[in-house]
Amino acid sequence: MTSMFHRSVLALAAVALLAGTSVVNAQQQDKNRALKKYESGTKEFWTHPPDDWFLGDETEAQKGLAPPSGPPTGASDAELANIVKKIKLPAGFKIEVYASGVLAARQMAWGDKGTLFVGSFGLGNVYAIKDNNGKKEVKTILKGLNMPTGLAVKDGALYVIAVDKLIRYDDIENKLDNPGEGKVVYDDMPSYAAHGWKYIAVDKEGWFFLPFGPPFNVGIPPTSVSQIRRVDPKTGNAEVYALGVRNSVGGDVDPRTGKYWFTENARDWISDDKPSDKLNMISKMGEHFGYPYCHQGNLPDDKFAMGHKCSEFTPPVLNLGAHVAPLGMKFYTGDQFPPEYKNNILIAEHGSWNRHKYQGARIVRVIVGPDGKNPKEEVFASGWLEGDQGYLGRPDDIILAKDGSILVADDWAGAIYRISYSKK
Repeated sequence: MTSMFHRSVLALAAVALLAGTSVVNAQQQDKNRALKKYESGTKEFWTHPPDDWFLGDETEAQKGLAPPSGPPTGASDAELANIVKKIKLPAGFKIEVYASGVLAARQMAWGDKGTLFVGSFGLGNVYAIKDNNGKKEVKTILKGLNMPTGLAVKDGALYVIAVDKLIRYDDIENKLDNPGEGKVVYDDMPSYAAHGWKYIAVDKEGWFFLPFGPPFNVGIPPTSVSQIRRVDPKTGNAEVYALGVRNSVGGDVDPRTGKYWFTENARDWISDDKPSDKLNMISKMGEHFGYPYCHQGNLPDDKFAMGHKCSEFTPPVLNLGAHVAPLGMKFYTGDQFPPEYKNNILIAEHGSWNRHKYQGARIVRVIVGPDGKNPKEEVFASGWLEGDQGYLGRPDDIILAKDGSILVADDWAGAIYRISYSKK
């Protein structure tokens, strides 16, 4: 017995030594490899990007960082029940799971009859969620689309943006089992997959604000991107509304003024703590928000500033922090939350990848007047991030429910949460 025990211990020690040696060798190989660099200023790169286009040009300090992958099947109901227990909210607020099995969930939109439509990232799906006597039924109504992250419902029709096409599906809530092929209503858009996914915001005239991100980390962008456009879905007419925008995946129209506010993800590969992601407001058509010349309103790009000063461009309303990845945002216009929340902005921060210690993965509240001056930011909901890099979830959109609660989409866990308030 003693001899067998000793042999087992020696065998385990040998396995551990080999495993340790393999890890050390892999770390050494990564340390010795050259920094990744991309010729992203060419049309070939834009139209046929490499699989890891999003990495940009590595720096020695941040070498090896790459986006993490969530569970392909999302979180189970048991896991979600455990996750919501860890979410921290202000007193009086409550979070619960609204629907599960909504894989890669992104932007949400309400149908007139109470159907919740949800886009997705990567999977090509669009979902419809119906309430059947208190139980949420998740139905995949569209498949095979090109990154259909953004959607809106207007006049009974579902509009889906799939990178380079805005598609309309008429009378959608009566055709959930067979929406049909849909009609392309606007396609004057580049087909670049890189930063090509979009969210939709509808203004008071029924036009759509659409963001167009550049197909790389940083560089002089093609003239058709790094902008916000305003599109009439009825006619297909469009106008370029703002310039100098890097990667916006979320915005909303201020109910007080009709002005468009939007979140913006800043460039990667400067450092863990620079540059800051932003919250912006468009005061007038034609404003330039700085990319690629200036970041966070006061940081000229080392390579691409090219003599430009940050003072030439529209500054952000608020710097939100480095690599927090702000996505969907909404002005709170409901009546359920305390009165001081009225017209505050709630922002879903998807969370970092280009940082050694992640931050974000939360919802922040921004208290700011219609002039954009004197903004105040505070954390509203947190707990989806544990330790330095442990995601439990990654919020990416917010929508107001009819009763004044909010719903939050989470593409990491494949879930929709409901956050409500009660004085009790």
